Amino acid sequence: MSNSIKEKSNFNGIDRFDRRSFLKKSAAITIGAGAAFGSSLLSDSLFSTSAFTTSSAYANNSNDQELKIGYIPITDATPLLIAYSLGFFKEEGLIVPKPVMVRSWTVLSESFIGGQFNFTHLMFPIPIWMRFKQKIPVKVLAWDHTNGSALTVHGDSNIKGFGDLGGKQIAVPSWYSTHNYMVQMGIMAKGLKPVIKPQGAVIAPDEVNLFVLPPPEMPPALLGKKMDGFIVAEPFNALAEMKIKGRIMRFTGDIWKNHPCCVVVSHENLIKSQPVMIQKAINAVVRAQLWCTKNPDKAANILSRDKGEGYLPVNEDVLLRVFTQYDLKEYLEGEPPRPIIHPEWNVGRIGFQPYPYPSATKFIINQMSQTKVEGDSNFLRNLTLDPDLAISELVDDTFVKKAMKDMSIYGLFDSGLNSLSREEVIEIG
Repeated sequence: MSNSIKEKSNFNGIDRFDRRSFLKKSAAITIGAGAAFGSSLLSDSLFSTSAFTTSSAYANNSNDQELKIGYIPITDATPLLIAYSLGFFKEEGLIVPKPVMVRSWTVLSESFIGGQFNFTHLMFPIPIWMRFKQKIPVKVLAWDHTNGSALTVHGDSNIKGFGDLGGKQIAVPSWYSTHNYMVQMGIMAKGLKPVIKPQGAVIAPDEVNLFVLPPPEMPPALLGKKMDGFIVAEPFNALAEMKIKGRIMRFTGDIWKNHPCCVVVSHENLIKSQPVMIQKAINAVVRAQLWCTKNPDKAANILSRDKGEGYLPVNEDVLLRVFTQYDLKEYLEGEPPRPIIHPEWNVGRIGFQPYPYPSATKFIINQMSQTKVEGDSNFLRNLTLDPDLAISELVDDTFVKKAMKDMSIYGLFDSGLNSLSREEVIEIG
């Protein structure tokens, strides 16, 4: 695999360590809501086994007049949370109960499939898996955010870049995640092999062992040296930096310029039966995204647990690092590899823009077909034969295009481009 690419168009987490003594050590630096997530997180490996079946009950929400939002406590959920907090949904005339925080991607996905939530954020590969593997009629309506993730390692390690990950253990939040295929893309570009083995197994010097771990468990596991690093969404990278001397190896937005991560999804039958409600919901989300680009410090305050409304279980200083401190000197010093190799890209640590560029969806589908996962991924081969058909079945961009048109917004908010197409830029470095 080339280091530079331009393109248009049943492992159950970490092994059972002494959890009681470990949590005593890490309690001060974890997110302060560990009890809410529960010990079951150690066995929550999203889609590593048959978490769902095609016979899963899929709620019919055609008569549902409420917008019910669920979210994972990561900054990916920011537009949904800000739209609720600032009253944008209410101003659109929508009935929206307070968004519900859930413990894991498995719980969020199951709850969405079961109809407990009808409007939420999911990592982009998850609705691809839902739609084409499990035959769940999910629709992607917009991008929720861009960038917003990083690969974090021990601060005292000698890991500087992907080429240094041989023989190491790296956690990902889900097999079907941007993070999984991005880390595999990076290590394969350096001649290394991604493998999925029990952590007690022998790992060859040219292998990188990957396993699934829910995001809230990652900083404590890194502190306990149960792994060498993790790749995940914020704020867990910033939390590790500030509380346990973790170090950012690479920001994902410096690998794939302004890449999508989480997307806004809803049920297809709800979209068909309640198009006005969905349009109003997307209007509110786009408005929130635009607001966040102009008020990142205020967004950090609102989401924080100590000074804001407590949507995310971390303090404001951690969120300020995520929203406003991408260009720190420590990220730019020294020769590559380093956390930021492409300052000229002018991207943020996290960004917000709504339009689901087809070129990015094509790249995700193609990359997923080359990525090692647990379970049967044969369904991906058919998608790569006709990605345009897959996109038309998966994505409904009519609502977001109308919202953007009504607000005189096109493309990336800060790009100045009056275009709904782009070239995908990926460079491993």
